[in-house]
Formats: sequence, C-alpha cells, structure tokens
Amino acid sequence: MVARPSRFKLLARRSFTFGEGLASGATRGHLRAKDLSTPSREVRVPRGNQQSLLDRVRPYTVLYRGGFLSHVTAAQLHGLPLPWFDDEIKTVHVTSAPPSSQPRRRGVIGHTNAVNSGDIMLLDGVPVTTPARTFLDLGAMLSLDQLVAVADFLVCEHHRPFEPPRLPVVPAQALRSYIERQHHVRGLNAARAALDLMRIGVDSPQETRLRLLLQRAGLPAFTTNYAIPGDPDVWPDLACEEFKTSGEYEGEVHQTPQKQLYDRNRDERTAARGWLQVKVYKADLRRGDAYVVEMFKRALRRQGWQG
Repeated sequence: MVARPSRFKLLARRSFTFGEGLASGATRGHLRAKDLSTPSREVRVPRGNQQSLLDRVRPYTVLYRGGFLSHVTAAQLHGLPLPWFDDEIKTVHVTSAPPSSQPRRRGVIGHTNAVNSGDIMLLDGVPVTTPARTFLDLGAMLSLDQLVAVADFLVCEHHRPFEPPRLPVVPAQALRSYIERQHHVRGLNAARAALDLMRIGVDSPQETRLRLLLQRAGLPAFTTNYAIPGDPDVWPDLACEEFKTSGEYEGEVHQTPQKQLYDRNRDERTAARGWLQVKVYKADLRRGDAYVVEMFKRALRRQGWQG
C-alpha cells in the first residue's frame, strides 16, 4: 500500500470531509480505505480514534457553508443538561439561514432559521449557536420542566466560602433580556414560561425537578442557594426558612467516601441549628411525586406547619 501523505495523517486524527482529504494530498483510494467510515455522504471518520464531539461534528459545517450547529448538538457542545445523553452522536443538528435551503443528508437534522450574527459563536473555529440561542431553540423540543433545568444551569452562580465561586454561563438578567427581545420564534412561549420558574443557585436537573415538585404541591416556599443562619458552611439545596426544613438531593456524587464524611458533618451541623433535613435519593423519585411530597409534608408538620 502506498504511504499516505503526512498532511493527511494529521487530518485523519479527526473527522473530515472528502474535499479536505483530497486537499491534504490523499488520493480517492486513500479516502475509500477500510479504516475510514462514512456516516454521511462526503464525511470521513477515522475508525478507532477517540475524538471530541466538536471534532466529530466539525465536517458538517464545512459541507454547509454559512451553516452552523444548533439545537441538541449545540446543547451537547455547551454541556447543557438534556433529558437524554447519547455519547455516540447519531444525528447532527445543522441550521442554515435563509435563503439557503434546509440541510438534507443522512445523519443530519436540518433547520432553516433567520438568526442574528450575535446568536452565533465560534468554538475552536466551528460556528455554533450561543447558549442563550440554544436555550430558545430547545423551547420547541423539551418539556417545560426540562427547559427550566436548562435555564437553571445557564444562570447558576454562587459564592460559597468553602469552594471556588461558580459563575453563570449566561447571567440571569442577560438571559431574560435576550428572550424579551425575541419575536415570532418557535419555542419562545416555552422559554418565557421557563424563565418565570428558573432560580439562581441550582446545581443539578434533579434539584430543579424537586423544587418544581414541591412548588406545585402547594407547600411553603423553598429557597435555593440558601445559607443556614449561624453557619456559613451549610448551604442546603432547598430551604424553607419559615419552618426550618431543608431538602437535599443525594445523587451519585455523594457516594464517595470523602463526600459521605462531608455530608455527615453537614447533617450534624444542620440539626444543631434546629433544622430538619429531608434527603431525597433517586429511588425516592422512582416511587413517584406523591411519595416525595409526603416526605416533605411530614418534615414540615414536625416543624410546626399546619397544612
């Protein structure tokens, strides 16, 4: 077999287009070799090479000049919490602006939207919708609660004394201002509704789900990102100050020995301040909303709630 050009060897570490391969000096025979797969016409993917999501989807913006990655693909690139996770991307969302036609090819979900230049950003040279625009586009695809979880992620920030500060992906007021400026866009009504329900300081989609669940059950208000008075190192996920009742969602991150020791210390300090803590696990959520709501009702009644 004829050795491949060095420029092609460098290119073949990530996905590329047929045209890029030829431009690198590879022959058509090189580009039909068995160590390259073809997920879509003119796209070549090196078999067995680990590569980032961005490198896997990069060729589709090369094929559609003026096109950009959007919707689910943009959400995954920005790390937004989706209700599903597919590490091996089977479809790529590509949007073209009018008058360009909607992208159509195997492995691509095409869209045509008129967007402002400020809605597009470059990730290592690849055009992708901004986090704010991606949130808006997801409004036409996700349920309201799922969209609130995305909004909570984007605006999350806190400055706790025991850890580095967390800065928002998009500040809450900036996200609100962006949505207020939009008109006649699919998903806009859902995005507006999600903004009304989002809160600052929520660290996971499970915390969002728990907060919305308690709110809709008509329980006393629970606050996010709350520091228990008298102890600056105890910040429960949810806190009802009126009845000194807190809620913690214990996800997988809490299963490590180091985290368990930290949590035990947190629990003892919470109780020492007169607070009653409700710890919710994945198994509790599986038992249904009514079961979880009853857990909090019992705790609130012990703390003096008459509801």
